[in-house]
Amino acid sequence: MTMAMSSALLTDHYELTMLEASLRSGAASRRAVFEVFARQLPGGRRYGVVAGTGRVLEALERFRFEDEDLAFLRDNQVVDSRTLEFLAGYRFSGHLYGYAEGECYFPGSPIMTVEGTFAEAVLLETVILSVLNHDCAIATAASRMIHAAGSRPLIEMGSRRTHEMSAVAAARAAYLAGFSATSNLMAGHAYGVPTAGTAAHAFTLLHDSEEQAFQAQINSLGTGTTLLVDTYDVAQAVRTAVELAGPSLGAVRLDSGDLAQVAHEVREQLDALGAHKTRIIVTSDLDEYAIAALASAPVDVYGVGTSLVTGSGSPTAALVYKLVAREDADGIMRPVAKRSVGKPSRGGRKDAFRKLDATGTAIAELVTVAGDRPADARPLQVQLVKDGEVVGRETLERIRGRHRDAVAELPAPAHQLSRGYAAIPTMFD
Repeated sequence: MTMAMSSALLTDHYELTMLEASLRSGAASRRAVFEVFARQLPGGRRYGVVAGTGRVLEALERFRFEDEDLAFLRDNQVVDSRTLEFLAGYRFSGHLYGYAEGECYFPGSPIMTVEGTFAEAVLLETVILSVLNHDCAIATAASRMIHAAGSRPLIEMGSRRTHEMSAVAAARAAYLAGFSATSNLMAGHAYGVPTAGTAAHAFTLLHDSEEQAFQAQINSLGTGTTLLVDTYDVAQAVRTAVELAGPSLGAVRLDSGDLAQVAHEVREQLDALGAHKTRIIVTSDLDEYAIAALASAPVDVYGVGTSLVTGSGSPTAALVYKLVAREDADGIMRPVAKRSVGKPSRGGRKDAFRKLDATGTAIAELVTVAGDRPADARPLQVQLVKDGEVVGRETLERIRGRHRDAVAELPAPAHQLSRGYAAIPTMFD
């Protein structure tokens, strides 16, 4: 999604004060390597999903300190004049590598690597983390829902339950993980995500009778539309819907009650009325557990809102952005690592590979510092930015396909909904 607004102030105050201090010390120009990774998967998840890479690239291209940004920093005395001068000409000229979007990741996976001067790279920490932490969390929840739903499609419809721009990002993340459509029109406009929607209870309540409301919707949208049948009495509404639309009625939607029981009753009623091809869509606070519980119910489509856009209990992916290597006074790159209790990191610029067995099933995440490619393993990182220019932009359709393939190679424990350990171990060399 292209936005005219600069992304440069989507950052934390201390990024700029670190820049100012490093300019004073002379360390700002030292080459540096930062990595994005998760120490553990939140919520007892078995795998994570890389999402938001495309949005990071958009934000990077807009990371420019405009005159009004610089005036704000000057007027509020955030940094000194020398730092303001540096920021006025800021352009990231380094390299960005990362797991291809849609790929799965595990604890310690270096899902994004930023190489440049310290001054260039440190300023990107907050904007990269804010995008990836949100989008990875949403895509991971969406992927779990997709597996729980089996072959049944899902529609994302959580816009009203989150920040207006988070809703757009959530729709994109859900789609790349396998959702079929979104209710959010901005996501359709900005990213090409298919959009869907018909009517809410307010439309039925507006009319003098349910029959009038159904007829008005059919007159406008055709008999293939979806009629919401639980405003009053479900059985009566289904009868009225089929009487007006005939057996070609597209679908009925259920948004309340015991969805499994009501779905069975509605399916029997639709079949008795000759509407054998009319689909049943269910909504109402669904998550992956509720979807799994409806596996034996005659449901055709799920609509998911609140749980999806809040990460189904894990609204952040708990990713961090850490310096792992920096240039010393002799021009040699040295590994560095944080050693604090509970929050250690591993030094050195890393590569990552997924080790597969003879059947093509993933058995380990291999993270190496040496740069050697292990046998029977596929590389996970691709170049996203070269010398400051974006080279890794992809279509959502390609990303969707990659995610299907990545999930398909995971071992069976990856798809358990119960809390547990990562589906495959991360091995460091």
